[in-house]
Amino acid sequence: MTSISRLLEIMRRLRDPKRGCPWDRAQDFRSIAPYTIEEAYEVADAIENNDREELREELGDLLFQVVFHSQLAEEKGWFDFEAVAAGISDKMIRRHPHIFDATYEAESGDQAKAWEAIKAEERRYKAGTQAPSVLDGVALALPALMRAQKLSKRASRVGFDWDDLKGVFDKVREELAELEAEVEQDAAQARLEDELGDILFACTNLARHLKVDAEVALRGANAKFERRFRHVERLMAERGQALADADMDTLESAWQAAKREE
Repeated sequence: MTSISRLLEIMRRLRDPKRGCPWDRAQDFRSIAPYTIEEAYEVADAIENNDREELREELGDLLFQVVFHSQLAEEKGWFDFEAVAAGISDKMIRRHPHIFDATYEAESGDQAKAWEAIKAEERRYKAGTQAPSVLDGVALALPALMRAQKLSKRASRVGFDWDDLKGVFDKVREELAELEAEVEQDAAQARLEDELGDILFACTNLARHLKVDAEVALRGANAKFERRFRHVERLMAERGQALADADMDTLESAWQAAKREE
């Protein structure tokens, strides 16, 4: 028995109506979806931590999620794990004709355009009789920051974009000014949320024009803030002073010291 076969058999046993695990039997697609997303993030954390053993383990946890979903689908008569594996294999071959099709010829540098053309054709096929949109296939469940960058990237492919960085910077400044105006007018919370959303979306466009992954950049900023704040905590503890009792000038001084330590 191969490792994959063994894993599939374990999943079947866990879902067995009579002898299976009560918790596993009670699950459905919706109930385990959050675990699937969580496992994907834990894979990313293992990569960020450069922990090879943790990465191996987390990839196994993520694979188990694929197996779990596949078992649920098989029980409904939709598809099984084999169909999932066959489908992704077919897709990768279809999207890489320059690798798998000996008759395919393309000039150097055209691979990205060919890839997008193939994906566009797939979207048209999925749309059926409905008019396809260039935004089709951008999953709603993606983190908002990642989805914003994907949406703007898709729109840019049909020319809906600024010509240069200046236009993007101007848009960010425009959105900031609009939020400031709403704050000065003591606008309702819904208006502030709307305007702040526009700023965040404009910033993802700026990241795209700078060829920076907004999600990666923010993860880095989060890590930097955590590292520096923990340093501030240690520094204040060494002084015998609680953070909650310190004034902002003291905290700012400690923050600048944390920055200098880097």
